[in-house]
Amino acid sequence: MASTGRVTVDGGDMMRYSEYTPKTNMRSDAEIDRRLGGTLIAVGLGVAAAGFAGRYAFQLWKPLGQVFSQTVRKMPTSAFSSYYKGGFEQKMSKREASLVLGISPVSTKAKVREAHRRIMVLNHPDKGGSPYLAAKINEAKDLLEKETRR
Repeated sequence: MASTGRVTVDGGDMMRYSEYTPKTNMRSDAEIDRRLGGTLIAVGLGVAAAGFAGRYAFQLWKPLGQVFSQTVRKMPTSAFSSYYKGGFEQKMSKREASLVLGISPVSTKAKVREAHRRIMVLNHPDKGGSPYLAAKINEAKDLLEKETRR
């Protein structure tokens, strides 16, 4: 079969070489400039909106910050502390003894001894601890061991 100078296109239509022009996806410079300009405008508006929102948030934050700081100042400092606030009672109670040793009031003798040993290592007078605190720790241990049966 001899070639007649025809090209087959996707649909099966036959066209001559001179009639065939490839479709180009080339855009003109004006169209590219229009698209780029639109994108730049959209980005600029977004930045401006973020700036105005940030300015509004800072203006709103100033009074809220003052109210928050006043509220924090009014709160008692013991609310943020994990330590027991207050001194010792004249006669040690079971509740106070358990607070001194850091155990439950219904703990076993073994737990009382372990807690006493742990706290006395940290507060022993020979190691720089207070003799008064050591006496209170010993008093707490004696009270809780006397009241527990196991």
